[in-house]
Amino acid sequence: KRFVWDVKMQILHPQFSQRAQQLFEDNDSGLFSVTLFRKAVDDFRHKARENKFTVRDFQYNEEEMKADKEEMTRLSTDKKKQFGPLVRWLKVNFSEAFIAWIHIKALRVFVESVLRYGLPVNFQAMLLQPNKKNMKKLREVLNDLYKHLDSSAAVIDASMDIPGLNLSQQEYYPYVYYKIDCNLLDFKV
Repeated sequence: KRFVWDVKMQILHPQFSQRAQQLFEDNDSGLFSVTLFRKAVDDFRHKARENKFTVRDFQYNEEEMKADKEEMTRLSTDKKKQFGPLVRWLKVNFSEAFIAWIHIKALRVFVESVLRYGLPVNFQAMLLQPNKKNMKKLREVLNDLYKHLDSSAAVIDASMDIPGLNLSQQEYYPYVYYKIDCNLLDFKV
């Protein structure tokens, strides 16, 4: 990305490209500082827009910078003060929240089983944790064992959208299946 910026800077304003410096860059964007004479600002802004760059003015204000630095210091101190109590609170309450979550999953299994297979209730709930490499074989074995319970499961196409079945959100099997993702430490932000 830096190379692209340098090449485009040469195109935009060759005489001022040496006064440009990179302040920050991530996967999607970058922040650059460009110093220009006042008479060249409009021309630079126009050429930057043509090359899909966004130009923003920066006015240096000592008081504002000092206030921002104090705010960052205050927020950092507050974060450090609140971290310990938060960790203690999480240690106490995580188990309760996890138990409630598993109970909700169990209720979903019960309700789905009654709705799918009817009364009287005659089923057994199981919790399985297969290896990733054995998952496909387990699915085949379970499908063979329980295909007599729901003959429509073999016919249903995942691309078909039947109102109320929510096939687009989850897979459908002749048995009731809900995934429980217990890897709670992997944040997908």
